[in-house]
Amino acid sequence: MSSHPPSGEIQSAVRNAPGVPVIKDVNWGGLRTLYIKEVRRFFKVHLQTIWAPAITTLLFLIVFTIATGAKRPVQVGGIDIPFADFIAPGLIISQGMMGPAFANASFSLLAGKIQGTIVDYLMPPLSTLEVLAALLGGAMTRAFLVGFVVWCAMLLYPGVHVMPLHPLAVLWFGFLGALFLSLLGVLTSIWAQKFDHAAAVTNFVVAPLSLLSGTFYSVDRLAPAFRAFSHANPFFYIISGFRYGFLGSADSPVLIGSIVVLGVDIVLFVLCYQLLARGWRLKS
Repeated sequence: MSSHPPSGEIQSAVRNAPGVPVIKDVNWGGLRTLYIKEVRRFFKVHLQTIWAPAITTLLFLIVFTIATGAKRPVQVGGIDIPFADFIAPGLIISQGMMGPAFANASFSLLAGKIQGTIVDYLMPPLSTLEVLAALLGGAMTRAFLVGFVVWCAMLLYPGVHVMPLHPLAVLWFGFLGALFLSLLGVLTSIWAQKFDHAAAVTNFVVAPLSLLSGTFYSVDRLAPAFRAFSHANPFFYIISGFRYGFLGSADSPVLIGSIVVLGVDIVLFVLCYQLLARGWRLKS
């Protein structure tokens, strides 16, 4: 008969030994470390991840205001809005925030799978919820940084007025929009097996939905069929609500848009959580 204690007793003794850290609830240290890793990753190439999308967004504003005339009014909710003031909020949220959020979130796990470093996300003592929260936090941090840079630049651009009338609406729809694209990016990162897959989602899903969302035009001027398509596009509600925060008027009811986008975010969050928990396309 062996004189050694059972392995279960040994493990229990090790866990309960003095000085051994025990994670009972949320691993705040691990969550903070992974979040900082995600933020440092895009800060190392800040010219590409922060300044490049900010400059691209400003070029959209310059080209469209010069080509169409910054004073040409657009009717939103029965109110005439100068064209430059109309497109500026949509550019901030769609090109300046949601695009970078998707790019950041769609890179993390995909790069780990391709480079063979996915174990760095799977092995640490982090729960699925903590890993997902860190990935989303890093993507949304990048989104708000780029959005803030674009907003500050537009404050200095002549003929454009981007002082918020309803700051809470700006923050709320900015949060919902950044979260939506961050979740879509995580979902893409889980599904994709190579960078071509992520690029396909960007080119054939994100870009069309963004450009056909009412950023550069009012959906009230569209034919009924195209108007119905716009109202089925979550980007439309995000941009409309974000624009309401600056202009005080919107193409759709703000409350309905908030409920629609929040519902889509919840569904995507549950889907991402389930796929991460199962390790779908992440574990061999």
